[in-house]
Amino acid sequence: MDFPQGKGIREFNRLYKELDDLYHDLSLKMGLSDSAFIILYAICEMGDGCLQRDICLMSYLSKQTINSSIQKLEQGGYLVLKPGKGRDREIFLTDAGRRLAEEKILPVAIMENLAFEELSPEESRELLRLTGKYVERFRAKAKQIL
Repeated sequence: MDFPQGKGIREFNRLYKELDDLYHDLSLKMGLSDSAFIILYAICEMGDGCLQRDICLMSYLSKQTINSSIQKLEQGGYLVLKPGKGRDREIFLTDAGRRLAEEKILPVAIMENLAFEELSPEESRELLRLTGKYVERFRAKAKQIL
């Protein structure tokens, strides 16, 4: 089979995988599963009271994966779920969850910010512009299949 992938896209995919592996390694180092890390990160970013569907949209993880991990975090005493509108349940960090997020999630967010700030303003704008442009064009091509 003649695989049509060019050198540029192979490198882009390699870098994407490398970044994904880096987050995985950080999650393990922090003693968290990937999904627990993502859920805690999402709550830190969106704030207490966010919904499971918000986390699914932010993370691109399945509802089942998020739900299972939320249950484990709740059983561990890190989250509490409260009734929201309709069938929604809002997710809140407990005091233990807040401490866990401060110890495990915030240091990673700080590292991300520091790494991004090491780019010049022009480089950061260009990175965002080009990545957005690539996603937009790939999405347009994918619509032919989806």
